[in-house]
Amino acid sequence: MTNQTIRVGFVGAGANSRKHHIPKLRAQPGIELTAVANRTKESGDRIAAEFGVKRVYGDWRELVHASDIDAVCIGTWPNTHCEITRAVLENGKHVLCEARMAVDAAEGRRMLDAARRAPHLVAQLVPAPNTLEVDSTVQALLAEGYVGETLAIEIQANQARFVDPNEPLHWRQDAALSGLNVMTMGIWYEALMRWLGPARRVTAMTKIAVPRRKDEVGVWQDVKVPDHVDILAAMANGAVAHLRFSTVTALAPSSEVWIFGTEGTLRVESDAKRASGGRRGEKELREIPIPAERRIGWRVEEEFVNAIRGLEKVSRTTFEDGVRYMEFTEAVWRSASRGQTVDVPEL
Repeated sequence: MTNQTIRVGFVGAGANSRKHHIPKLRAQPGIELTAVANRTKESGDRIAAEFGVKRVYGDWRELVHASDIDAVCIGTWPNTHCEITRAVLENGKHVLCEARMAVDAAEGRRMLDAARRAPHLVAQLVPAPNTLEVDSTVQALLAEGYVGETLAIEIQANQARFVDPNEPLHWRQDAALSGLNVMTMGIWYEALMRWLGPARRVTAMTKIAVPRRKDEVGVWQDVKVPDHVDILAAMANGAVAHLRFSTVTALAPSSEVWIFGTEGTLRVESDAKRASGGRRGEKELREIPIPAERRIGWRVEEEFVNAIRGLEKVSRTTFEDGVRYMEFTEAVWRSASRGQTVDVPEL
């Protein structure tokens, strides 16, 4: 489809779709915004009017079966990703699926199986955005041996605020919608895999600060998704990782990563999009300049279109990596539930 128009449909048009996927796909050459199916027909009508989408469906299945759509962007909650993705691929369409691949690893593997049965179609997950501008620099430094042998990794991802027991239940706290995903754990583990590979074993402890919250219609619900999780992980490369994800660490420093090795130390500050480091013999960390050409940043929609046109292969993010972070997420859940160390299944 190098020169052909790519006709795109949207199933779900939430905040990220409106901010990124719809306008940035529209900005790509040779793209037609053909159809949208949102939570309601009325909300779909509003999206169509705002972005110039040609057609609105009241049911996503009609969109998936439409013969004049080549690719589908899925922006729904994780509990629907598996069913919709499989239907898209089975109907011969390329798919870009929002992050939090699925509710659990089994669904992620079914999505991967569907993609492998249709190797001529592009299957892409929206990547973890928090480290995109520093990824290539960190990867290059590690490949060049900047830290030597990696010994230990520290990741702290803090949403530094005090707990509000009166806040309504967010969909990310609703296991029926979000599955086994916990805060930003999946996206940080995805970044960690880019740099240093996967984990093999995990030990986790969790804390739910507010056990019950009211949902969007005012009904009290039990909260099953933790507000705080501490993880010890044995990495495949031999390092030990300590990962902490929290929404209760008020006044704590912003999110950061430390990578400690035999010859050097790296620090990544995701909010500042900055990396610093020091090597054996040096007394302090120094900021590592990142050239503009290495600050690649967000190019999800461009990569998706280029992959469809055969101009590049998907790297941010493949379904294989999605399954890997789903397996890690599930292993953390099992460990915390059982109070024991568990293995992370290999793909």
